[in-house]
Amino acid sequence: MRQLLLFILILFVFSSCVKNNPDPAWLEVNHWTLETNANSQYPTGELTHNFTDAWVFINGKVIGVFEVPFKIPVLMSGNVNIKIYPTVRNNGISATKNIYPFVEVYEINADLVANQTLTLNPTTRYFDAAQFWVEDFENAALKIENDPNSLAAIGTGNDPAILQWGNFYGQIDLNSVDSTWIGYTSGEMYLPAFKEVYLEIDYYNTNAMTTGLLAISSSSIKNNDNIQLNAQAPSTVKWKKMYIYLKELVSASTTAEYFKQSFKAGLDSGDSEGFIILDNIKVVYF
Repeated sequence: MRQLLLFILILFVFSSCVKNNPDPAWLEVNHWTLETNANSQYPTGELTHNFTDAWVFINGKVIGVFEVPFKIPVLMSGNVNIKIYPTVRNNGISATKNIYPFVEVYEINADLVANQTLTLNPTTRYFDAAQFWVEDFENAALKIENDPNSLAAIGTGNDPAILQWGNFYGQIDLNSVDSTWIGYTSGEMYLPAFKEVYLEIDYYNTNAMTTGLLAISSSSIKNNDNIQLNAQAPSTVKWKKMYIYLKELVSASTTAEYFKQSFKAGLDSGDSEGFIILDNIKVVYF
C-alpha cells in the first residue's frame, strides 16, 4: 500500500511539474533482458523472467516505479547517472512491486536533453553468488516426488504447441478418477532465515494449484500452505511466471533443519478434467 501511494504521489508531482515546465527531457525504457552471467557460482537454469516493472533513480534520487515499457518526463538535463532496478510483483500481487534482490541493477551515465528522448533497453543478470535449486524437467530422474496418497502423478510432456524451453516440461493431469495431486521436492533445502528467498515458477494450467513449504526437523514436519496459482480458461491458457516470496515462511520456521517445496491440487469444482504444466522451478537464495 505504501508503494502504491508513493507511485500515485509521484504521478501527481510529474503531472504538475510538466505543466509548469513544458520542456522536460524524456526517458523511455523498454522491456528487460535477463542475460547469462558467466561468473555464476551455481547453475541458474533457463533464464526466464517476468520483470514487469522498474524502480528508477537518477543521480541517487528516486524518480518512481513504472510498468515497462514506459516513457516519462524528467526535469533534469545534462549528464546524469541513471539506475534502473528489475522489479517483480511478489506473489503475483500488483501492489507489491519489489526490487528483485538476486539480479543486478542496470546503470548508465547518459545525457538528458530538453525535448529529446533517451531510449534504454535495460539488461540484468543474476548475481555471481545467487544459489539455486532447479527443476527444469530435462533429466530422466525428476526432482519432484509424488505423495503416496496422491491419486494423480507428475510426469513429463513435450507437446510442441506448449513447449517453450528445452525438451520437456512437467505435467499433472487431473480427472474424476485421478482427482488429487500432492508433490514434494526431493532432497534437502538448507534455506537461510531472515534473508531473501524466492520460488520462481513458470506455469501453464487449467486447474488451480497451491504451493507451500515443508519445514522439517527430526521431530516434526510442518506444511505451510502458501500461494495459489489460479486456473486459466482452456481457450486462453498461456505461460505465466510468478515470484513467490518465501522469506517470512523460512524465518518463522525456527526449529526447521531443512525445507522442501510442496505442491497440491484437487480437480477444480465443476470440471471433469484439468491439467497443470510446470517448468523452470527455482528456489533462489544467497
